[in-house]
Amino acid sequence: MRKNFIAFLLIGIIALSLAACGNQGKGPKQSATDQEQEAVPATAEYKNVFQTSVFLGDSITEGLSFHDVLDEANVLAGAGKTAEFALEDIEELAKRNPKHIFILLGSDDILWPTDDPKQYSLTQYAKLIDTIKDKLPGAAITILPVTPVTAEAEQEEPRYRNIEDYNQGLKELAAKEQVGFVDLSSIFAGNPDVHDADGIHFKAEFYPLMLDLLKDQVK
Repeated sequence: MRKNFIAFLLIGIIALSLAACGNQGKGPKQSATDQEQEAVPATAEYKNVFQTSVFLGDSITEGLSFHDVLDEANVLAGAGKTAEFALEDIEELAKRNPKHIFILLGSDDILWPTDDPKQYSLTQYAKLIDTIKDKLPGAAITILPVTPVTAEAEQEEPRYRNIEDYNQGLKELAAKEQVGFVDLSSIFAGNPDVHDADGIHFKAEFYPLMLDLLKDQVK
């Protein structure tokens, strides 16, 4: 009788041990809905908030649609774009008829082969703003500064040292033209690793950070 009791007790202990091993490392079960929500990037909110906006700019701006943070309809940009070249996009911009226009240009302007690239660019920038005002008088315009590059990129291309001075010119231009200007420096202060491998462009995670700063501009 005692042997039967001991055998029954051992079987119970083994069963409990197996159950414990089976549950080891497992937390609360997630529903399929929860798993889907975690898997879907949080871009739908940005696409909704900026659905009546267009971002006009260069290859850095183009990252918004490249990384699918915004739809292509909300981004009008391309590699090598300068303020002067962006004037060619005004007709397309007018067709899209946005309520808000964000301009992110200048990374190529400061490299322009002329005696005074800053002054030349700002003259073209002012012309760009005036043309947008003429074509889309009801649209709100916001200028964004040239984004910083890494120390390695600056060492490779010393003209990037002029970014801060150029951005000061953009800020003054925005005040003169009576359009918006949003400083993006807080992004880089708190997120030092958002640059892509070339030290100029950005990883996907940069763009939601930028849009978070710009939400208030479209309310």
